[in-house]
Amino acid sequence: MKVLLIEDDAMHSNYMMGMVHAALPEVDEVLVARNGKDGERLARDQDVSRVIMDLRMKERNGIEAARTIWAERPNTRILFWSNYSDEAYLHGITRIVPNGAAYGYLLKTTNETKLQLALRSVLGEGQVVVDREVNHFQTGQKQTSNMLNDVELTILMDVALGLPDKSIAERRGQSLRTIQNRLLSIYDKLEVELGGSKDVGVNKRVRAIAQGVKRQIINSESIESAEKELTIWLSAL
Repeated sequence: MKVLLIEDDAMHSNYMMGMVHAALPEVDEVLVARNGKDGERLARDQDVSRVIMDLRMKERNGIEAARTIWAERPNTRILFWSNYSDEAYLHGITRIVPNGAAYGYLLKTTNETKLQLALRSVLGEGQVVVDREVNHFQTGQKQTSNMLNDVELTILMDVALGLPDKSIAERRGQSLRTIQNRLLSIYDKLEVELGGSKDVGVNKRVRAIAQGVKRQIINSESIESAEKELTIWLSAL
């Protein structure tokens, strides 16, 4: 079995290689890429079906690299390994994972026992494993009334990209009134109103983006990914 490790930190890379061999003795080769772009190439050239992926890398982040890998080989099993538990990352992954594909999301602070179990579960057995510290976004927040649903998150990203209501409606295939109603729901859930805001004249769109960043719904990688999707949409007009 071949495993591709996409990690730009040498110390983390060496540590993970040891964990792979400990958890999966059937692995006879671990390929290493230092960024997402090289990882895409290696996965393609070496026909690798099992990948361990860092999320934050200087050249092509993990979500973008995973999108390409899954588009070319949707049965690839990918374990994401990150320092960050941002909700934006989990949303980004769940948006691009193919139906039925095995994947995992683990924090780099995970102990060796849990890491080896995740490696075996995702890469060896084809299961889905999400770290408890990350999974609270899916479990705890689903029980609250202020969590954005997938449609609202998509619209918030369009707002963050600077699209006006009319363009969002056109892009998402919805009426202008529907988008405006969705925005009202977003503003309510993100609590964009400030004390005395009616007198101050707060820009609700900007405030919503600020709240999204604060709650870790939006981050630089999600913006980068959304910009690429927008470019594709604009080129098709």
